[in-house]
Amino acid sequence: MARGRLRIYLGAAPGVGKTYAMLGEARRAMERGRDVVVGYVETHGRERTARMLDGLEVLPRHAMTYRGAAFTELDVQAVLMRAPRVALIDEIAHTNVPGSRNAKRWQDVDEVLDAGIDVITTLNVQHLESLNDVVRQITGVAQRETIPDDVVRRADQIELVDMSPQALRRRMAHGNVYPPEKIDAALSNYFREGNLTALRELALLWVADRVDEGLAAYRERHGIKATWEARERVVVALTGGPEGETLIRRAARIATQGRGRALLAVHVTRSDGLTQASPDELARQRLLVESLGGGYHQVVGDDVPGAVLDFARGVNATTVVVGTSRRPSWQYLFGPGVGSTIVNRSGDIDVHMVTHEEAGRGRRVLPAARDALGPRRLLASWLVAVAGPGALTAGLVPFRFEVGLTTELLLFLCLTIAVALIGGLGPAVFVAVASGLLLNYFFTPRLHTWTVAELDNAVALVVFVVVGVVVATIVDRSARRNAQAARARAEAATLSTLAGSVLSGERALPALLERVKETFGLTDVSMLERAEDGSWSIVAGTGPSPCRRPGEADVTVGVTDTLMLAMRGPALPAEDQRILTAFASQAAAALQRRRLEREAARARALAEGNRIRTALLAAVSHDLRTPLASIKAGVSSLRATDVVLDERDQAELLAGVEESADRLDSLVGNLLDMSRLQTGSVVVRNKEVGLDEVVPAALAAVPAGAVKVEVPESLPRVRTDPGLLERAVANVVENAVRHSPPGTPVRLAAGALGGTVELQVVDRGPGIPDADKDKVFEPFQRLGDVPQGTGVGLGLAVAKGFTEAVGGDLRAENTPGGGLTMVFTLPSSDARDDRDEGAA
Repeated sequence: MARGRLRIYLGAAPGVGKTYAMLGEARRAMERGRDVVVGYVETHGRERTARMLDGLEVLPRHAMTYRGAAFTELDVQAVLMRAPRVALIDEIAHTNVPGSRNAKRWQDVDEVLDAGIDVITTLNVQHLESLNDVVRQITGVAQRETIPDDVVRRADQIELVDMSPQALRRRMAHGNVYPPEKIDAALSNYFREGNLTALRELALLWVADRVDEGLAAYRERHGIKATWEARERVVVALTGGPEGETLIRRAARIATQGRGRALLAVHVTRSDGLTQASPDELARQRLLVESLGGGYHQVVGDDVPGAVLDFARGVNATTVVVGTSRRPSWQYLFGPGVGSTIVNRSGDIDVHMVTHEEAGRGRRVLPAARDALGPRRLLASWLVAVAGPGALTAGLVPFRFEVGLTTELLLFLCLTIAVALIGGLGPAVFVAVASGLLLNYFFTPRLHTWTVAELDNAVALVVFVVVGVVVATIVDRSARRNAQAARARAEAATLSTLAGSVLSGERALPALLERVKETFGLTDVSMLERAEDGSWSIVAGTGPSPCRRPGEADVTVGVTDTLMLAMRGPALPAEDQRILTAFASQAAAALQRRRLEREAARARALAEGNRIRTALLAAVSHDLRTPLASIKAGVSSLRATDVVLDERDQAELLAGVEESADRLDSLVGNLLDMSRLQTGSVVVRNKEVGLDEVVPAALAAVPAGAVKVEVPESLPRVRTDPGLLERAVANVVENAVRHSPPGTPVRLAAGALGGTVELQVVDRGPGIPDADKDKVFEPFQRLGDVPQGTGVGLGLAVAKGFTEAVGGDLRAENTPGGGLTMVFTLPSSDARDDRDEGAA
């Protein structure tokens, strides 16, 4: 029996219309005469979705009991017995109740597919196993129900049900997704616009990747090599030369003009691992490509044009960008350049040849033999080259009639190869020519003349000289390559050690200087800085007596106009300068980082002091006024002689005075604590506390019934200063009550979100424009929404200052349906415990 086909409706979040779309397809299939049944569909109480079930055959569910609660699951056996042509099975990522036929619903779907039944199902992108941690990072909610990506990839058809975040939030606010009592909480937590935008991007990118995979599989299955311009992909070929940045920017401009905007950079390295490209230049070009949103790739191949085109065809590129050749004109006598070869072989791929300033200036060549072999080897090779042919001739002359010319030629060839191994090409060519002359004079008839009697011997001598020169060239090149490889390995190891030695914190610079001393065998290393008056001072140093001035150093490396690396020890060869320069640059970066960290710490301290001073002054002018006014009024009434007060009135006035005095005492205590915090003599008294302990105290001055509190007992405890948080919440609640319509209570709700706890103060007042949401926290801001005499606009500024002082955050959001929601975000003690355990 043929396996059934799987069709998945994929959405970014609940409520986008996946189930509705699935039921719509089912109704269309029924109209076409197909046998369709509903195995399991969850309407979530949505009336429009429930109406789509009208006229469809719905199979009974399998009823189960687990831990005293009743559940219903998909009845797989009923679907198999019914054997329809198409079965609708909602929520493929669902986890079945323990004791079910299978642990996961996707396993139920597999059984149905194996029976030859087509299945239509739904899935939210957050349930994909590969995206689980990404979704948790975005939303702060861990998804317990996941499905392997491979199961979804095997689907015969995936359809994206897309909806903009704004449209989904409007649908939710209208009550089309969740019941009214859950709307505010959902919009303020999981269904924030930022969350929905990120989830939508994940869904679009995941589906786009599946589309690319499907296109690639189709092209491979049908043997299609031609480029299909379904998406504009621009490949830029990099040599590692200075023209690379010009090519990358030109390719980026080409990519932005087409569909898809895919930019790919490729660099071809030789199969032997050796390259003339500058590693520093390639690193800079890679960063540039990635900053422009492209990808960097490195492939191996000795045929550079073929490797570039193979890569381009492999990624279905539409355009290849190459630079005009840097070779001088005379080198074209030996064949076309890489760019011209790519143009000739490109076929249906467009090729853009980009001119640049480096065109025709030539490439970097291999270093001279002296640089690779050293003076001692060169001297030894020339000594052997001068003395070796004569010595070998003297040894062979007595046996020239017993030893044939062939043997003599081979012996001189061995001498040529030996000299090439010792000193390179120059001495080896000298030996080859000298050996040819000596063989002609001493060993070839006519002896002791420069003429050759037989044509074969003449040819042999000429071939010997040519072979000697060719072999010497090959051996010299191999020696250079080996030297390059050894040097490259040493530099790579050194740079790797350098990267590993970059430590964070105050010890970064001394550690780097110590690494320089160890790597190059130096005795002292110091970083010097020049002041404006020209004097030098030590920034950091290592060794028994670090240099204090450049004149005391054996080796100096300039880092910047004012920084210098000064070292004592043996002289360093020229080839070590590049690595030393890398060390110097890293040391300068470490110094700059250390100074920036210190400046940032000072700036944070100043900002903290300014913020606390602002909150302190605002609190003094705003919050002290009310209790002082109450005390003054109460005392004045008690002292008045023109009014007779009975005992009840006197008791009421005294109670008011006492209450205001208590409030004033508590507030003054908090303000004094903040004053000591500003001077650094005390820290904020954060401790673990439950919001259910803070909220009642903050609502003490609020009229009864003005606030509806929804703080669950299971909420994690938070780390905060209860006194400061109480004042912040009281200010925000008082502000919300003042602006709410009469008879409409303010809603105060709390919930956990990731490693934080959010406390929301929701009102149904006039709200404020988005442009003024930041201004509302500035002192003396009333935004024209309150009458005169109701305050000076400092309450929210004080609340934000206090909230940030205890390590939290306060922001303003719109209330769906109208109004303003103030959101406190506080660190939970559970998150702190998790971090402590991870550190342990």
